Amino acid sequence: MSKQFVIQSRTAGDDGQRLALGTRTEIVRALSKFNTMPEIDGGDILYGPGIKIELPPEEDVQQMLLQIVEEEIAWLPIVRLAKHFDWSVMDIDSGRELQP
Repeated sequence: MSKQFVIQSRTAGDDGQRLALGTRTEIVRALSKFNTMPEIDGGDILYGPGIKIELPPEEDVQQMLLQIVEEEIAWLPIVRLAKHFDWSVMDIDSGRELQP
């Protein structure tokens, strides 16, 4: 059984809303440096070590869905990505935020 998480920015704007993660193009480019890419150009699902990340159809990405597909290897990339990009990673089932 796979676990699902929501990825959002940790940073809030002046209005209290979380900031966008970036544009689809920026996110795909940045994640490619961490071996996380779509199988086909323009694809909505990015595959990385033990994980897959689903991008929404909007150009400005507010949140993404993260799914663990191989738990043995997924946690190190998740922690690395969350720290590097200052992401909030929240467990959909429990509502708890991971604190990398």
